[in-house]
Amino acid sequence: MSSGFSSGKNGGVVAEFEAAEVSLLRSLASMMLGIVPPGETSDDPLERALGIGDSAAPTDPVLARLFPSAYEDEGDSTEFRRYTEATLRDGKRADAQTVHDTARAGRAELSAEEAQAWLRSLNDLRLTLGTKLDVTEEVHDEIAMMSEDDPRYPAYVTYDWLTYLQDSLVRALW
Repeated sequence: MSSGFSSGKNGGVVAEFEAAEVSLLRSLASMMLGIVPPGETSDDPLERALGIGDSAAPTDPVLARLFPSAYEDEGDSTEFRRYTEATLRDGKRADAQTVHDTARAGRAELSAEEAQAWLRSLNDLRLTLGTKLDVTEEVHDEIAMMSEDDPRYPAYVTYDWLTYLQDSLVRALW
């Protein structure tokens, strides 16, 4: 298992991963790029220049978790999405692409900006897996009681590993 992240220079971090972990991270980042389509902006040139789109609330549970409603009122939420979702989608995709492009076996240094992109992307990956697995606060107990032969076991262990990486990265940045 990797040692995760440690503090680096100028607000950056040092990441240490084994080749299999890099493969998994790149695969997960690619999965995120497939799940989150690019932001759609309006056909109106001024609205497009401002990043204004026309987005309805997602019906897919993963996308609904990644892009939750900002308001209880559906009309207010729709209006808020119109002004924010295209940029949010593009940001999540850029963060996943950063993870994909900077994940390296062995020791790698990440800039402060890359580390922040990793932090956001690890959170998105955990939200995605957590939603798909219907993770609860008892996840660690569930993993401890789960047989390694259980077909869900690899996904739960991956979720747990992403939690460890996120914690390691937060501590390195702190």
